[in-house]
Amino acid sequence: MYMSVISRELGQETFPELAGSRVVITGLTPALGVDIARGFAERKARLSLQAPDVAPETTELVALLSQSAAEVSFVNGPLATSREQVQFAQRAAESLGGIDVAVNLILVSSSETRGVETEAEIEELVARKLGPALRITQVIANRMRVTWSEGTILNAVIMPAPASARELAIAGYMRAALAAMTKGEAAAWGGDAIRINAVGPKATPFDDASGACLTSEPDLAALALTLASHKGRKLTGYVFDAEGIARRGC
Repeated sequence: MYMSVISRELGQETFPELAGSRVVITGLTPALGVDIARGFAERKARLSLQAPDVAPETTELVALLSQSAAEVSFVNGPLATSREQVQFAQRAAESLGGIDVAVNLILVSSSETRGVETEAEIEELVARKLGPALRITQVIANRMRVTWSEGTILNAVIMPAPASARELAIAGYMRAALAAMTKGEAAAWGGDAIRINAVGPKATPFDDASGACLTSEPDLAALALTLASHKGRKLTGYVFDAEGIARRGC
């Protein structure tokens, strides 16, 4: 929904207002978030990045981003506990002198949904995946408010397209929880000019091709840049559809 606000090609918009912006990206991997980080780096943003896995490819990516970004700092390793999640957000804000944009990338792989059958198991999965993003969102939003910074936060849940009724139910539950979280946080921080949006799995029957949605990394990057730009200043509380960004093998 609301796809009319999104530029389909990163090169179509220069977004000069993003130069020097202070950007935090969590959940970066060689397979997810590269185009987002590159998009902000090419616009001379200052980046604070977190990657959940220690991988040589990620280190190489950071080195590449450093060639175009105004500044890059990097934390390599999972944020496994609430304390680590809060500390990362606090330290990122301190090192950048504030935060203008935050993108939390939340990958839900096929292996994580395999064997999840009961409602209690689905609830546990959803809490485990959304909990860290919620904590980081709240810490960053609070820092934005304290420093009188008008900012935007995007939480993106990326899942393979459902291939069964069970997977459709998991995607639907995940999206509903994400929507509730997004609406609540958008209302809580909207008075301070802090915008909260999300990208969630398209929770419609797996044979339904109706409706526009994000289908690729460039789509996701274009959305992140648009929401961070002047064009996105009136958009908050929305959940955008995504399908096909995470492939079945992940």
